[in-house]
Amino acid sequence: MSVICNRSRLTSSLIRRLKHQIAIVLNHRSFTTSEGHRPAIVNKRSLDILHDPWFNKGTAFSMTERERLDLRGLLPPNVMTTEQQIERFMADLRKLELTTKDGPSDTYALAKWRILNRLHDRNETMYYKVLIANIEEYAPIVYTPTVGLVCQKFSGLYRRPRGMYFSSDDRGEMMSMVYNWPAEQVDMIVVTDGSRILGLGDLGVQGIGIAIGKLDLYVAAAGINPQRVLPVMIDVGTNNEKLFEDPLYLGLQEKRLDGEEYLAVIDEFMEAVFTRWPHVIVQFEDFQSRWAFTLLQRYRHKYRMFNDDVQGTAGVAIAGLLGAVRAQGRPMIDFPKQKIVVAGAGSAGVGVLNAARKTMARMLGNNESAFDSARSQFWVVDDKGLITEKRANLDPEVRPFAWKENEISRQGLNEGAKLVEVVRQVKPDVLLGLSACGGLFSKEVLEALKDSTSTRPAIFAMSNPTKNAECTPEEAFSIVGDHIVYASGSPFKNVDLGNGKVGHVNQGNNMYLFPGIGLGTLLSGSRIISDGMLQAAAERLAGYMTDEEVINGIIYPSTSRIRDITKEVAAAVVKEAVEEDLAEGYRDMDARELKKLNKEEILEYIENSMWYPEYPTLVYKKH
Repeated sequence: MSVICNRSRLTSSLIRRLKHQIAIVLNHRSFTTSEGHRPAIVNKRSLDILHDPWFNKGTAFSMTERERLDLRGLLPPNVMTTEQQIERFMADLRKLELTTKDGPSDTYALAKWRILNRLHDRNETMYYKVLIANIEEYAPIVYTPTVGLVCQKFSGLYRRPRGMYFSSDDRGEMMSMVYNWPAEQVDMIVVTDGSRILGLGDLGVQGIGIAIGKLDLYVAAAGINPQRVLPVMIDVGTNNEKLFEDPLYLGLQEKRLDGEEYLAVIDEFMEAVFTRWPHVIVQFEDFQSRWAFTLLQRYRHKYRMFNDDVQGTAGVAIAGLLGAVRAQGRPMIDFPKQKIVVAGAGSAGVGVLNAARKTMARMLGNNESAFDSARSQFWVVDDKGLITEKRANLDPEVRPFAWKENEISRQGLNEGAKLVEVVRQVKPDVLLGLSACGGLFSKEVLEALKDSTSTRPAIFAMSNPTKNAECTPEEAFSIVGDHIVYASGSPFKNVDLGNGKVGHVNQGNNMYLFPGIGLGTLLSGSRIISDGMLQAAAERLAGYMTDEEVINGIIYPSTSRIRDITKEVAAAVVKEAVEEDLAEGYRDMDARELKKLNKEEILEYIENSMWYPEYPTLVYKKH
């Protein structure tokens, strides 16, 4: 890792602190610095080293290391460089791709996942080097959309353990179980109960694939040390009947726990991991809506945790919505004037609604009347139609956005009005899809949007995986017009509009935010993850694009820039944590020192704290 200190800007004390910070990290895992390689101490030799993906270098072990670690004769004699190893791996991967690319797309994607997964299992440093260098190509393989397919087939794909599994059968034992994990320090945990994996529903224990994929991005995008991440599955059963009949299913084949029994399991898990690792950050992932909000409210003021489906999705959507305002040639402060129709009232939909309302209210003065005014900018439609206060058994989380019957009737609408009616009457600036219902934005709905009062209506088809997108970009541009802004949750190709024009497809992926939220929280040492920190992350992402890009309909950056984006988002999170007096510092950078840093110094502090995949020089030391 290159360490660049601008001495004209940084005080000598800050330089000393940064060097000390880097030295601590380097003692745990080696990097390339201007001073060269620093050794890593290992307590194993011979085949044990070759079978350890954290330290295995394969054919790149030097001859002196082979001598030191009892590897002579266990490897071919030619010592290869990292570049040669990667070239050999990529040639193998391309060869495999050629044999599968003409087959079904799922087969093609799974073939790529398999070979990447095998590399992950044997050589983590090389795996992350390949992933970071090809992040735009391989993020859709290790993360959405391919990870959804992997989760569906996980029991058959399982080869070797990764992460930890806690089940309802482990009640009373979790406090001791956490000490089975070999890492003395864990910075980031992604945990799921498998109850709502992407838009695929209850996949039980197979949902561990989503936690593994998310943590791959924490390493690749945020530079979290891979030895300090932990994917976790909490198996409390499944209500998926197909899994009861599957003899290969690896999880508990019993009905899901519910109520207080369920809460007791999650409570025990949280107490156990925070007892062993008090400073860990826990990201909740793909919990069904009814538990997502309950658990978020239960833990967020006690532990360093957040729910990516509720808060991460919301932040990415807010960034896109603010970008859509900019694409209309207006300042972001005009966001409270936007009319937004939201299709979907699950955890993601409600998370976006709450975050958007708070953003509007903050722009309007952050008082009670501002919150009430912001509420009137949203029309929420679920599978039963438009939601009003007349709705029976109305979800308390959705109630603040339910229209009063007399108010909605003046708009020519009523309880249960279909989406196409709502779009026709409201003429919204934004049509936001978080429904997990593929094709919901039908031709009729898109035709209705043509009458929008906006000069540049925005269509957000955010549901994952690809088959659940509310509409394709081709449908949106061909029906509504080439002046729209289009965003999706899964990757699609740009649309050729003819005459040299391009319909830009913006992938509103959570990977733009959650790595930066995690990294910023870690490096600030914030006690909790506040609404203000999440808001700061979203606003920084919204402001990341240049005016020229936004005017051309590009509201999200290329994933090829993900490390830089993450660094910027993390800096915004650190700054907000300091301003809210939540920061307690990290390692040698205490809260008082953090408060002294300006924006450029915060960015440098973050960059110098990120892990980079370089082989360490290994030195054996007996236990």
